[in-house]
Amino acid sequence: MALIHGGQLQQVAEQYKIPLSDWLDVSTGIAPLSYPIPDIPLKAWQQLPQQSPALIAVAKQYYQCSELLVTNGSQAIIKALPELYSQKNMASQDVYLPERGYKEHAKAWRSAGYTLHFYQELLPNINQLPTNCVVVIINPNNPTGKFFDREVIVQYHERLKQLNGLLILDEAFIDVMPDGQSYCGKVEDNHVIVLRSFGKFFGLAGIRIGFLVANGYWCERFKALLGPWQVNGPAQIIAEKALNDNAWHNEQCEKLHTLRVQQEALLWQVFTDKLVSTIQGCDLFLTLSFYQTGNAKKLYHLLCQQGVYCRLSDEQDTLRFGIAVEENLMRLEDACLQACGEVA
Repeated sequence: MALIHGGQLQQVAEQYKIPLSDWLDVSTGIAPLSYPIPDIPLKAWQQLPQQSPALIAVAKQYYQCSELLVTNGSQAIIKALPELYSQKNMASQDVYLPERGYKEHAKAWRSAGYTLHFYQELLPNINQLPTNCVVVIINPNNPTGKFFDREVIVQYHERLKQLNGLLILDEAFIDVMPDGQSYCGKVEDNHVIVLRSFGKFFGLAGIRIGFLVANGYWCERFKALLGPWQVNGPAQIIAEKALNDNAWHNEQCEKLHTLRVQQEALLWQVFTDKLVSTIQGCDLFLTLSFYQTGNAKKLYHLLCQQGVYCRLSDEQDTLRFGIAVEENLMRLEDACLQACGEVA
C-alpha cells in the first residue's frame, strides 16, 4: 500500500475543489527559498548523463567524507537497502526504527521480512540490542525534530560494530543544524551508512538528487544495484554549483532560521497554549502537538478548506508546517485564526 506524504497538492486541490494556483502549500520540509538555477549547457540535455568527477569532489568537500555515491534521492537507497543487507548478513532479522518518522524506512524493512521494533523519544537500550541487528536513526527526526548529538551516535556505532550490525543515519534535514554534528566524516567501516538529501536545504526537491555516504564496499554494491544514469546531467550541474557556494549556504541558514523563529512565534500566538502543548522541529519544519488529539484532524480540514495545505501526521494527532516565506505569513495567520475559531 502506498504511503501518504506531504507535497500531494494536486490530489488535495482536487479533493477540496480549489484551483492549484490558489493554495499555500506548507506540507513539506523543503526550504521555501531555492538555490538559483545556473545556465545549463545544451549538451547536458542531449547526452546520457556521465558520472561527474567535479560533482563528486565538491560533494565530498561539502559532506566532509572520503567516499560517497550520487543517487536520484535517498528513496532509492531506502528501498533497496534491506534486501542488499540481508544478502550480506543473512543472520540479520531485527531492525529498530523511530515510531514517528519517515515511514518509507519501516515499509522497506517490513517488505524484506525483518522484525520491526519501534522506539519513541529515546533510542533503544544500547545494552539490549541483539547481534546482527539494524538501527535506523533519523537525525533530526521528521516530524518530531528530535536530535541526537554526535557523541551519542558514536556510542551506537561502536556497539553495532561489536554486534556485527548496521547503523543507518538519515540526515535529510541536518544541513540546518549546528556545524560538526553530521556523522559523514565518521563513516569508515561496513557498519554505518549515512543518507543525505540535497533538495530539502537547497529548495530543489524536483531535481531528485541525493547522496549515500558510505565506505567503498557499500558504494560499489549500490552502484552495481542501481545501474547507470541514476542522476540526470542538468541536476548534476546544478548540484555541483550549489554545493560549492559557501556564501549562499550561510545566507540560507540565516534566512531559514529567521523565518522559523517568526513562524513559530506566530503559531504560538494563534493557536495559544490552550490548544497546543508543544511545537517542535527545526529550521525546515514545525510540528504542533495538541492537548486534544482530535483537533489536529479538524484543523487540517479547516485549513484545507481555505486553501492552506499542511501535513497531518500518519497518526492524525499532530500537524507539521513547512517554513513559509515572509510574504505568506499573513495568509497563514488568517487561515489559522479562522480554523482555531471553529474548533474553540
